[in-house]
Amino acid sequence: MRIEQLHPESDWKLFVVAADGRAGVFDVKPFLGDQAFKALNDPAAFAEVTNGGYFVEWDCGADLSADTIEARWQPAEERNPTTAV
Repeated sequence: MRIEQLHPESDWKLFVVAADGRAGVFDVKPFLGDQAFKALNDPAAFAEVTNGGYFVEWDCGADLSADTIEARWQPAEERNPTTAV
């Protein structure tokens, strides 16, 4: 999967739109206990996520592959991602 759009939302979730048009919501909370993700407990740091196409990453060095996101996301109903927080 290639990530076309990425929008951080409240409650440590990412709204992701794939290049093929599918969309889903990925919950990052289960990863926050891992050392690499600890800095993301700060909502401001979490919101600074970057789309790498086949991965997402944060300045702290934490990253997630598009495959991991796709395997664990909740498919989203059609919605307007510009309303994401």
